[in-house]
Amino acid sequence: MNTNAKYKDSVFSFLFSDPDVLRELYSAIKGITLPPDTPIEINTLSDILYKDRVNDLSFIIDNRLVVLIEHQATINRNMPLRMLLYIARLYEKIIDNSKIYSTVLEKIPTPEFIVLYNGDASYPDYAELKLSQAFLNAGDLTNKKFLPLELTVQVFNINHGRNPELLKKCKTLNGYSFFIEKIREYEKALSLNEAMKKAVEYCINHDILKKFLKDHGSEVINMLATEWNWDDAIAVNRKEAWEEGREEGWEEGREEREMEIAYNALAKGGSIEFIHEITGLSCDVIEKLKAEM
Repeated sequence: MNTNAKYKDSVFSFLFSDPDVLRELYSAIKGITLPPDTPIEINTLSDILYKDRVNDLSFIIDNRLVVLIEHQATINRNMPLRMLLYIARLYEKIIDNSKIYSTVLEKIPTPEFIVLYNGDASYPDYAELKLSQAFLNAGDLTNKKFLPLELTVQVFNINHGRNPELLKKCKTLNGYSFFIEKIREYEKALSLNEAMKKAVEYCINHDILKKFLKDHGSEVINMLATEWNWDDAIAVNRKEAWEEGREEGWEEGREEREMEIAYNALAKGGSIEFIHEITGLSCDVIEKLKAEM
């Protein structure tokens, strides 16, 4: 696991950081069969696509530089732009900058951008997001063969029951998809913390991600709690900012918003320390709110 406390690994990045598992996943996504000895170099950058969270993996495999993201929230249509900034940083990391001034063509790994969507909002099995859709004069470029710059993000829906052929080809991805679905099923009747514990127990008993969950069950629960509480807090924050619509309104209602964010996070099983971190409320205030629930 990432031991740097500033960056919180996601369960996804923790599970798929194993080169053998990542190789299996990439082969399934691309519909190819890579030999088990195909080298894979993981070079993920921290704190680029998701603030304070490592929810992505970047790696070089078979002369391709791949940026792979698990996305649990509503699909962000700015993802191509974020990927553009990310890939530029990656190339800076892996290329000797002095060579770009040479007259000899510097060969670089072919980039690929993949999002695995695991949110609970409706989304097709497959979609593509393009950087050109964000251009101010995008309409003028629609029927032109030449684009000055393009970047395409492939989005695959990996919720349980979607993209069955993809999930069938990668046992680990299929198990992960089922595990997340099981948590959501249990959460309808239980607290988030209890739902996660029940899902871990169920999957171990039914040989789904068995070794991973037996070895790392408590870490998985802690990571998921942080991820999901953070997403809930951000969702509340965005909704209320939209409804307020004014900077002065935001300032006037800030304390109420922070209290509601804290309430939602507590209801989902968030720790007092985590809620203090995302809201700025004192631990005493959060403890009092928890006691009143």
